[in-house]
Amino acid sequence: MDTSAKEVLTQKNSQVKWIAITGLFMAFNIIMSSFGIPVPGGHLYLCDVIICTAALLLDPLAAFIVGGVGSFLGDLLFYPAPMFVSLVTHGLQAVVISVIAARGLYLDRKKHFAFSLLGALLGAVIMVVGYTLGKTFVYSTFEYAMVKLPYEIAQALLGVFGSLFLYFKAGLGNIYKRMNYNS
Repeated sequence: MDTSAKEVLTQKNSQVKWIAITGLFMAFNIIMSSFGIPVPGGHLYLCDVIICTAALLLDPLAAFIVGGVGSFLGDLLFYPAPMFVSLVTHGLQAVVISVIAARGLYLDRKKHFAFSLLGALLGAVIMVVGYTLGKTFVYSTFEYAMVKLPYEIAQALLGVFGSLFLYFKAGLGNIYKRMNYNS
């Protein structure tokens, strides 16, 4: 097989991996959108852990698909009122995390963690503000949005710390790199 044929096969293999991994994380997001952990006065959903983890691992387009489109589909299936809020908010959240975390990817481990933490925290702010404004618009009441604000903050922080734990402490980032995703 000549060099150009190998390059074509490598490129197709990379595209297949990209689609498969993006689809897998999107499916995880939809599953985690379907149920929540009951807490007094509301629920905490684990989809933010999936969105933030995917954003740390994937490129911005794949992160948007996982975060935005995955959340949109999860809401469409299980709770359609805020589905467009989810598309925009989680999509933007995932893109911001992905872009910022990628800046630190080729630096030393401490700087990579710092960039990832910064991206995840900014993503959490985007999620909390986006859902608070979105709920005000969707439900036409500022009071309802304020009642749900502590749950949005808790869910966002769960996503930040859960994803950082999975990526750095549980070794998901190293496993992903060993998969040789880009080749």
